[in-house]
Amino acid sequence: MRPLPTSFARSRAGASLYHLARCGLALAFLAAGAVKLARPEVFVVTLRALGLVPDGLVGPLSILLPGLEIAAAVLLLRDVRGSLALIAALLAVFVAVLAYALRMGLDIDCGCYGPGDPEREAFSSLRGALWRDGAMLGAVAVVYWLRRARGWRGRTLADFVRTNLPKES
Repeated sequence: MRPLPTSFARSRAGASLYHLARCGLALAFLAAGAVKLARPEVFVVTLRALGLVPDGLVGPLSILLPGLEIAAAVLLLRDVRGSLALIAALLAVFVAVLAYALRMGLDIDCGCYGPGDPEREAFSSLRGALWRDGAMLGAVAVVYWLRRARGWRGRTLADFVRTNLPKES
């Protein structure tokens, strides 16, 4: 296997692309999580319409999933190890759910960034969300490549917690 070319990755343009892609992904997840968490009852409707989880889990999932999106976004903004993998895993799940919804012919809003206009957006919302998530997976690949080419080590979660939690007196 040929090594990754590092000249671009180590350049100022590579560093800029790394920060832009990483922060863009984080802000997209932060916004999506915040919108869903602000009105979980709206997200519940989308989760129920998908029919993928039992009714008893829909309520907790409508809080847990946006919370996970926000946590992943904050960790990615702080460049913590594992956060990009978490974003990639969430995107893989979202792509699978969107593909399922399209395949089943579900006429629903994706719920990604809150409710849309259901009469205008239904199927186009799902297709648009699938394209957007695919583009975000491309950004994940770019960030992974730049990290590897630059020899990035990142902060551990323990370092993040130690430096961001208030010290006991």
